[in-house]
Amino acid sequence: MQDAKEEVRSRLNIEDVVGEYVQLKRAGRNFKGLSPFSGEKTPSFFVSPDKHIWHDFSSNKGGDVFSFVMEVEGMDFRQALEHLARKAGVDLSQYESKGAQDLSRRKKRLLQTNDLAASYFQHSLLKNQHAIDYIFKKRGLDKRTVEDFRIGYAPDSGDALVQFLLKKGFSKKELGDAGLTNRFGGDLFRGRMTVPLMDPAGQVIGFTGRIISDDPNAPKYLNTPQTLLYDKSRHVFGLSQAKEAIRTSDYAVVVEGNLDVVSSHQAGVRQVVATAGTAMTDHHLRALRRLSGNVRLAFDGDKAGVAATERAIPIASEVGVELTIISLPGDAKDPDELIQQDVSLWQTAIDTSQPAVDWILDQYSARENLDSAAGKRNFTTTALNIVRGLNDPVERDHYEKKIAAMVGSSLEAVQAKLSAGGEKTAVQLKPVVTTRSDTAAFDHVDTIIGLALANPAIRDLFSQLDPASFNEKRRAVVEYVAAHPDGKIEETPLSLQNIDDYVKIVLLRAEKRYDGWNEDDQYFEAAKLLRQYKTEHEKKKIEQEISAAEAEGDEARAEDLRTKYYLLIKETKRA
Repeated sequence: MQDAKEEVRSRLNIEDVVGEYVQLKRAGRNFKGLSPFSGEKTPSFFVSPDKHIWHDFSSNKGGDVFSFVMEVEGMDFRQALEHLARKAGVDLSQYESKGAQDLSRRKKRLLQTNDLAASYFQHSLLKNQHAIDYIFKKRGLDKRTVEDFRIGYAPDSGDALVQFLLKKGFSKKELGDAGLTNRFGGDLFRGRMTVPLMDPAGQVIGFTGRIISDDPNAPKYLNTPQTLLYDKSRHVFGLSQAKEAIRTSDYAVVVEGNLDVVSSHQAGVRQVVATAGTAMTDHHLRALRRLSGNVRLAFDGDKAGVAATERAIPIASEVGVELTIISLPGDAKDPDELIQQDVSLWQTAIDTSQPAVDWILDQYSARENLDSAAGKRNFTTTALNIVRGLNDPVERDHYEKKIAAMVGSSLEAVQAKLSAGGEKTAVQLKPVVTTRSDTAAFDHVDTIIGLALANPAIRDLFSQLDPASFNEKRRAVVEYVAAHPDGKIEETPLSLQNIDDYVKIVLLRAEKRYDGWNEDDQYFEAAKLLRQYKTEHEKKKIEQEISAAEAEGDEARAEDLRTKYYLLIKETKRA
């Protein structure tokens, strides 16, 4: 797909694409504006038409036109490529194999089928007074919300939609592949309010149907089955409508029901999405992570909700998401009901969300008599299963102490039980490759690299860096600079063309962040950043040593290392 990517890039001006989301003003050869990823008041977001890149100093994000769309729209690369290809008028199927071309054509037909079905349901709503009364009066939805979510009504007849789509040139097989027909070939959705399921670009990929009659034998909700377009383990409902609010507020709220999302959006709380019930997966969290690293779950406090939250904790840790839990006040059974009472109660519940592990511990403790030996045993058994799944040693230490305090036991007894539990069970996590310490440290390295490319006097500092600890991009630039100690570098050298975007970004960062600084000031700044990098690197090393000591059961060494870690943090704050 590299040829397709270059063709799309060549047809689009990056400043035009970014300008659809950010108000840009000319700043010399570049453009600048307010970051779409933070609430800044002074512009620190730059676009370089010459380099075909963008960089946001407030969030330290940057890249080409594809990475911008991925960030701002919450899309993966393929989705961003397809989105920009449509904008550029590029037919991606020309760059695909025959099998991929066939698959692409099938997906395109299914998207057209679903889009027409959504329009049909919208028109059907206008013709049915019962549906109008249900949606606008009983559900309390307004015209704007109905339009935004393309809410409609599926007629209560055998094959009205099927006949409509057949006349539009679609085959019965295509209707079945789109998930619009039942096993008899008739309409799947009948006598239901329809809520389209959309991908991050707002394309309809399926439907949720809510019964509006009082038929006790019919399921209340009916969803599109698994199709080529719709996969409930990956789909995040409402993401296309919520993505701007998620970026702005820097958190996403996940609820259980699609209509909870609709009600919340109408009430003005728009950073709300839903998964299929409580079945949270890494795909859901990765999709949200592209917009924000903070996710707040509004699941029920029943057994299913607690179990779902427990399953989500290790997934969130692996994906790199900070997970908190929203508890609904009073007797409200879901966000929709709470919003009908008072939307401020819903916002307050969101604002007072509780860290996931703390919430789980509270749920467990409420079910046991912690004054009894049996209650303490049961509580610590379930609670320590959660602690075993936490990667961060400081976080584990925090919860070990909390559990000990909750049962009135010694920390040593809790740690002995944790060690006796053996290997990590179902909540075992894969190692997290990049932590916040890593990010801070490598941010310093990127800045030093950008300064060194532009200022040869800084390159002697590179002797204090170990290229082996860097990723391929950083290592390649560091090695290149070491081999070329003289001469200012303003364009990407031929030998670094395979990492052209990275080189351009670090050059732009240095150009904008240190514009007007003399060479001496730049040198001292690079030296300061190098010291900060070494500190962050040392913190990461100690974290790994703590994990190793705990794994070996050497609590004395682990405690010494924790002390060393805390002292290093204090020294950093004083510096």
